[in-house]
Amino acid sequence: MSSEVLWLFKQLNLHLELEGRFQPREKGLSLIEGAAENENTLCPRQRNAKVEDLWSLTNFFGFATETFVLAVNILDRFLALMKVKPKHLSCIGVCCIQLAARVVEEECNVPSAHEIIRISQCKCTVSDLKRMEKIISEKLHFEFKATTALTFLHLYHAIVLCHTSERKEVLNLDKLEAQLKACNCRLVFSKAKPSVLALCLLTLEVQTLKSVELLEILLRVQKHSKISDSDLLYWRELVSKCLADYSSPECCKPDHKKLVWIVSRRTAQNLQNSYYSVPELPTIPEGGCFNGSERLVTLGCFLCWEFSSSCGGHGSPVELWLNHYYLGKTKNVRVLLFLWWSWQLCRTVA
Repeated sequence: MSSEVLWLFKQLNLHLELEGRFQPREKGLSLIEGAAENENTLCPRQRNAKVEDLWSLTNFFGFATETFVLAVNILDRFLALMKVKPKHLSCIGVCCIQLAARVVEEECNVPSAHEIIRISQCKCTVSDLKRMEKIISEKLHFEFKATTALTFLHLYHAIVLCHTSERKEVLNLDKLEAQLKACNCRLVFSKAKPSVLALCLLTLEVQTLKSVELLEILLRVQKHSKISDSDLLYWRELVSKCLADYSSPECCKPDHKKLVWIVSRRTAQNLQNSYYSVPELPTIPEGGCFNGSERLVTLGCFLCWEFSSSCGGHGSPVELWLNHYYLGKTKNVRVLLFLWWSWQLCRTVA
C-alpha cells in the first residue's frame, strides 16, 4: 500500500474509535421521536424544520458542508441531553450554527452574533445567545470538533479513488454531500452510526453506477470498518427512501428554500426614512466648461424634481439644486444620483 492509503486507513481507524463519543444519545432521540406536538414538548417535525433553517443559513453565509453537518451534530447531541421547549429551539439552532462556524470557517467569515440574529430573525438578544452558548458548551463539555458522517464520507471517497482505475469524476463528492444533508434533515438518521450512514450513501451511488470494481472496494471498506450486513441493509433502505422522497417534485427542498424577512411597520418606516439620508461624500471640483459632470448634475436635478413631484412635494427643487451647484454651495453629483436612487426606491415601495 502507498503512504497515502496507509494514512487514510490510519485516519479511518481513529475516527471509528471516536464516532460513538460524538453520537447523540439514542434514548434522548427516541423521546423526541415519540413526543406529541405541543408548546412544552419538542417533536420531530420541529427539529427537522430547524435543521432546514440551518441549511438555509449555511447557503446564505456561504458556509461549507462541514459547518452544516457539524451544526446538526451539536444540535442533536444537545437535544438528546436536555428537555427543550419549542420556543427555545430558534435560539439553540442559531447558537449551534455559530459554534460550528467557529470550528470550521475562517475567523473573518464567521458572522457576529448581532448579524446572525438579524438574518435568521431569531427572537432573542445577543445576551440570550451568549447564555445559550454557555449552556450548550458546558453540556457538551466544549467538544465541538466531532466525528460525523461527513468525516467518513470523505475518507471512504478518498480510499475508493486510491484503489480504482476508473475515472475520478464517477463518484461525485458534491452530490454525495448534498444527499447527506438531505438525510440530516430527518431525525431518524441521527440514530445511525456515522460510518454506516456514509457507507450507505456510497453503496447506493455505486449501485446506480453499476460498477463491480467500486462495489468490491466498498465491500473491503465495510469489512475493515466492521459494519454488519444487517445494519447496512437496514439503513440503506431508509436512506434510499429518503433520497427518493427528496428527489420527488413534491418535496420542498431545503437547499432551494429562501430566507424570508418579516419586518414590523416601525422597521419598514425606518428603512424608508433611511433612503433619504445623504452620506458625506467628496465634492467634485468646478470645471471651466459645461463638461460631463455638469450634464450629469442637470440630469440629476431633473430626476430630483420628478422625485419631489411623485412624493407630493411643492416648489421646484431644480432651481434650488442648480443655484447650490453653480454658487459653489454643493458640488456633489453623487448626492443628486443618490436622490434619483431614492426616488426609484420610493416608487418601488409605493
